[in-house]
Amino acid sequence: MSQHTIDILRECTPIFSILQDHNRQDILVLLYDEGEMSVSQIAERLTLSRPAISHHLKHLLDAKVVTVQKRATERYYALSLDHSIKLLKQLLQSLETDNQSKN
Repeated sequence: MSQHTIDILRECTPIFSILQDHNRQDILVLLYDEGEMSVSQIAERLTLSRPAISHHLKHLLDAKVVTVQKRATERYYALSLDHSIKLLKQLLQSLETDNQSKN
């Protein structure tokens, strides 16, 4: 595997880490289906506490798979997959290139 591919793989690690947690998957699916939501709105739909949801949202923000906008006293979260999709496509392309070079 080329160093370039390894570098991209390491950059993708936060995405893979985020996606392995079922609660985070549930939050992502909810945001995908419903669009922008506050922690309160998410808590109404899931069996997680507000602090647990906030904890997961922080990780999702760190991995750049959601964005947040503050309005009045509420923070609204939205799915933001452009960065992740671009990065994962780069990884696939690099893996394909490495594989073709090997064969």
